[in-house]
Amino acid sequence: MLENGVISVRQFQIFVFIFTIGSSILYIPSSLAAEAKQDAWIPAGFGVVIGLLVVKLITSLAKLYPNLNFAQYTEVILGKWIGKLVNLAFFFNFYMICAFVLRDVGDFVITLLMPETPLQAILIIFIVVVILGIRLGLETLARAAEIFYPWLIFMMLILLIALTPEVKFTNIQPLFESEVKTIVRASLPFIAVPFFQFSVFLMIIPYVQQKKGVEKKFFSGALKAGILLIIFTVVSILVLGVNITARQFYPTFTLSEKINIGNFLQRLEAVIASIWFISIFFKLAICFYASILSLAHTLKLKDYKVLTFPLGIILVVLSIVVYPNIVYTSDFIKWMFFYFGTMGLVIPITLLGVSKLRRSITRQ
Repeated sequence: MLENGVISVRQFQIFVFIFTIGSSILYIPSSLAAEAKQDAWIPAGFGVVIGLLVVKLITSLAKLYPNLNFAQYTEVILGKWIGKLVNLAFFFNFYMICAFVLRDVGDFVITLLMPETPLQAILIIFIVVVILGIRLGLETLARAAEIFYPWLIFMMLILLIALTPEVKFTNIQPLFESEVKTIVRASLPFIAVPFFQFSVFLMIIPYVQQKKGVEKKFFSGALKAGILLIIFTVVSILVLGVNITARQFYPTFTLSEKINIGNFLQRLEAVIASIWFISIFFKLAICFYASILSLAHTLKLKDYKVLTFPLGIILVVLSIVVYPNIVYTSDFIKWMFFYFGTMGLVIPITLLGVSKLRRSITRQ
């Protein structure tokens, strides 16, 4: 194996939780409110249910080959050449996700924090930190996530508690006005990001020590993060109202600007920025790690680390070329369901079906 490290099921659960929060915490409330208005919490809940079904699909596939990662058993299931093509598609899919996530970092910083800083400088600094984390290995990355996890939860709780005086329940009324087709349409971007991206963990599950606890912890991590995203969506509408939530690309950041407790505790933008930087770092690191490991297996390399710096530099250029501005990104969100659905839903179902078919034929 190219990766010799192992992680615990608790560390795996933390990975799932932070990955699910990822970039979704910043812009998902906006996309939900734009479609479903004050009923945005309903498609959010529907999205979490579909997300848990995706978790079941991913774990069912992983159970068939518990000691092999995705890049290894695709060639077993589909044959050498078709398997390699699927592996290259896996690499390309998550490499493009890396470009998207990295561009998110740049857009967020230059839009809200440091508008005069060159975009390229921000992207290079961030990707260098990610590369260093990946080169230290999966175990080190998991231990770092374990350290940051309680602080992440603490900062989220502080933010939610501090916002309670600003809540206006009239903002979420009237309830249940949206039609079923509106609810389904609103949920599509939320299902695509992050739930259709869960197939990335097919490259990580083989390195979890206690295989029996993987499915339970996967469900637990996804459910907890999903509920938290629903809460942030509801709070965004309760505090900002439907119109502002829908118009703001980063409504949760705007939430932090509304905090004012006794004219003393104010402007906690640093809290939401810290939450997002932590979650986005680990999401980018997981996607970049999985894509590089997949490519290394496909090319039969002895060490995946040789790919980190060249692909990291290319990623900086790709994030600028492929996603030229924030307007393009907001348009791309509408098509995420179909783009990410291929690797997140169609390929896992196909591999699961072909594998079970081959096993049933072998038994006869």
